[in-house]
Amino acid sequence: MRNFADRLIELVDALENPSCVGLDPRIADIPAAIKAEAVATCGNTLEAVARAFLEFNKRLVDATYDIVPAYKLQAAFYEAYGAHGLDALGITISHIKKRRRLVILDAKRGDIGSTAQAYADAYLGTVELCDRSRISGFIVADAMTVNPYFGYDGVKPFLDACERGHGVFIIVKTSNPSSKELQSLRLAGGGEFYEAVARKVSEWGASEQALGSSGYSAVGMVVGATFPAEAKRCREIAKNAIALVPGYGYQGGRAEDVVPLFNNDGLGAIISSSRRIIFAYKDERFKAESFEESARRAAMTMREDLVAALRDAGICRW
Repeated sequence: MRNFADRLIELVDALENPSCVGLDPRIADIPAAIKAEAVATCGNTLEAVARAFLEFNKRLVDATYDIVPAYKLQAAFYEAYGAHGLDALGITISHIKKRRRLVILDAKRGDIGSTAQAYADAYLGTVELCDRSRISGFIVADAMTVNPYFGYDGVKPFLDACERGHGVFIIVKTSNPSSKELQSLRLAGGGEFYEAVARKVSEWGASEQALGSSGYSAVGMVVGATFPAEAKRCREIAKNAIALVPGYGYQGGRAEDVVPLFNNDGLGAIISSSRRIIFAYKDERFKAESFEESARRAAMTMREDLVAALRDAGICRW
C-alpha cells in the first residue's frame, strides 16, 4: 500500500477539497423514516439502532463521496451499541472503501506493550488465527487517532503501521475549552506541553518510512480549529505533519481559523466536520428534499468556505 499522506494529498488535489465528513451518528438525530424501518425489521433493539446507523451512513457516503476525499468515524458512537454497533462500523468502512475514499478511525487509543500492539493490529493491521496465520481484521482503517500520553512505547505499534501504508494522527491540541488544563501547561524548559508533543510528532514522522514522495508524513497530528494561535505554532513545529482538524462548524471553528494549519503550498491539513454536515437536514440553510441532499449542500458549502479562506490567504493551490 502506498504512503498514506501521498494517498490523502492525491485525493485532496483531485477533488480540490481539504475536508472530510465525520460519520458520528446519534440515534435521536437520525431521520424518522430510517428509524421506523429499522424498528419494523428488528424491534426496538440495539440491532435496530445499528441498522439505522448503517443505512444513514451508506446514503450519506453515496451523496458526498464525489466531494470529499475522506471520512472520519468516531468509534465511540458505534461501540456504545456493542457487537451490532461494531458491525455497522465495519460495514460502513467497507462501503467507504468501495467508493475509493479514505477512512480515518477516530478512536484515540493509547496503551503500551502488547495492548498497544493489539489496538494497532485491530484497526490498522492483521490479527492472528488459531494456526498462527494472520488475516486482516473486521475493522481496518486507513488511519487512526492515537493518544500519545504513554510516549514512544504507546505509539510505536502505530508508527510501524505507517510503514505498511497506514497513517496515524497523534493528539496534540484539541478543540475543547478545558484542553488547556493539561495541554497548555508550561514546561520547566520553556514552552507548553502541546508544543513538546508537536515536536515528538515531527520527530516520529521524519523517518524515511513515514515520509511520502509528497514531502508529507504518514504521522500526522490532531489540532483543533478553536485555538488559531496554538494551531499556527503546531504548524511551525511540525511542518511535514498533516493536521487533522476537528472543531469546524458547531464547535465554533471558522474557515479563517484553520488557515494557519496549512503550509504555503496550500496543503498540510484535513478539516473535519460532523454534525454540521450529516444532520444538515435540520438546518434551514441547507434545506432540501432529502437528508442526503442537505448533507451534500453542506459539504459543498464547507469546501467553498475553505477554498475561499485559502485564496484570501494567498495559498490556495486550485
